Amino acid sequence: MSRPLAPEEFTARLRALSSRYWDDHPFHLRLHAGALGEHELRSWAANRWYYQRRIPQKDAAILANCPLPEVRRRWRERIAWHDGERAGEGGAENWLRMAEAVGLSRQEVLDERHVLPGVRFAVDAYVTFARTKPWVEGVASGLTEMFSRGLMARRLADMRERYPWIAEDGFAYFTSRLAVVADEGKSTLDIVVRHCRTREQQDAAVAALAFKCDVLRAILDAVDYHASGS
Repeated sequence: MSRPLAPEEFTARLRALSSRYWDDHPFHLRLHAGALGEHELRSWAANRWYYQRRIPQKDAAILANCPLPEVRRRWRERIAWHDGERAGEGGAENWLRMAEAVGLSRQEVLDERHVLPGVRFAVDAYVTFARTKPWVEGVASGLTEMFSRGLMARRLADMRERYPWIAEDGFAYFTSRLAVVADEGKSTLDIVVRHCRTREQQDAAVAALAFKCDVLRAILDAVDYHASGS
């Protein structure tokens, strides 16, 4: 059996997966360049909603599998952030405001009439992964947070500049998320490094993060393919 990687080696392997993140996906490049039409932005917002809606369920599955109170205490904050402490608050609510700001009605987002089969398949696979894999692999899959802050800050700046017709209230998801994502990424990495003690666990954590990167790119592949044919 291979020896466990030292923490710095393990961390480096995880960070090396940044090249598989979805920041350089062709759809995102067009989004940032201001090259998307309104119908493409609406498709993106409606399909990304399905991902946002399912994230708290993914996190709840990790909580259910985790036997450690100290980890559960930290992880449950994610559910509260997405769902809000009360109706009308939280990350999911802010994403609905984004969808409304690009021209969708709340009802057509909530009833998921625009969600593409490929997006539904990829997101549901991610939730199933969290339910069926060891809890630390579910946590490791969330390490895309390490790569997301720079992309989110760039997206906020580019969308404000390139799509000035989007009301500022529509950017609430990004402004609120930027305030927490850096700390979440560090917290998640600390948990994974501390609890992946064997080489097998470390390799599984790397594979989990690679899987999550593939899920994200599959979401955009579906949206991009639909946009090109519309």
